Amino acid sequence: MNTSEVVHATVSAEPLSSAEAEHGAWSPDCGAVVLFSGIVRNHDDGKSVTALAYSAHPTAQSVLGEVAARIAAKYDGVRIWVAHRTGDLEIGDAALVAAVASAHRGTAFAACSELVDTVKANVPIWKEQGFTDGSTEWVGVSDRP
Repeated sequence: MNTSEVVHATVSAEPLSSAEAEHGAWSPDCGAVVLFSGIVRNHDDGKSVTALAYSAHPTAQSVLGEVAARIAAKYDGVRIWVAHRTGDLEIGDAALVAAVASAHRGTAFAACSELVDTVKANVPIWKEQGFTDGSTEWVGVSDRP
């Protein structure tokens, strides 16, 4: 019997908190909490970034929940907290926060890594990057619904 649980999976325009994710994922039977915070950086592919705007397909929330559930089903005994931000973000803002708790660190690291990679590959959220030269670029649009 799998004892994993998705405790939180959401797409939101509200700011994300890594402390909230860590607290939400942890429970007394978990000796490890692995946390990932995807933070907006000031550069991409050699160009200076000024800001990002994330847009989500109407199915993004349900797809995020499905992804989290698949990871939970694969790794027994994990607790998953994951959220992706939408809207306008500035340099230093968290865009994706994930926390996975488990009795042991190896399971928590593996599940968190796979969770983040799967979210980025499958959840229909796109970003528009603004650069200091005034140009913009959409990322992830061509390979999503």
